[in-house]
Amino acid sequence: MNAEFINPFIAALLNVMKTMAQIQLVPGKPKKKSDNQARGDISGLIGMVGENIQGSMSISLDEGLVLEIMQKMLGEKPDSLDSDVQDMVGEITNMICGGAKNELGEKGYDFGMATPIVVSGVNHSIKHQVDGKKMVMPFSHESGKLYLEMCFNK
Repeated sequence: MNAEFINPFIAALLNVMKTMAQIQLVPGKPKKKSDNQARGDISGLIGMVGENIQGSMSISLDEGLVLEIMQKMLGEKPDSLDSDVQDMVGEITNMICGGAKNELGEKGYDFGMATPIVVSGVNHSIKHQVDGKKMVMPFSHESGKLYLEMCFNK
C-alpha cells in the first residue's frame, strides 16, 4: 500500500483527535492485516469510491478511550457504548475521511465518501468492501488504544 494514501489518513486522525478532543495519540508500527477481526470495542467504517481509487477506512477504539473522547468532546461520559457514542464514532470517522479526502484531492485522487457505519461489541468484525491489501496502524493513549485500518485497490 502506498504511503501517499496512508499518510493523509494518519494526519487527519491525529488532527481530529487533537483539535476536537484534546487527545494526543502515540503512533505505533503499521502492520499488514489479513483477518476481519476488529481490534477495538467499537468501530466506524467508511467506503470511498472514485474514478482512479477505491477503498475503505475504519477506526476501532477501546471502550475506555472512546468514553474519554466523548467526555472531552461533549462534556458527558456515558457508562457504556450507547447510541450517542455510536453517533460520535460515526462523525469522527467522517471527519477523518473528509480531512484525508481534501489532501488526496490535491494530489489528483478524487473520491466520494459513503455514509459511515458503526459496529460495536466484543470480537466484532470489519469487512472492507475492496479487494486490496489491508493495513492497520495502532495508536495508544493512557485511556486505551485506537486502530486505524485502510484498504485500497492500489
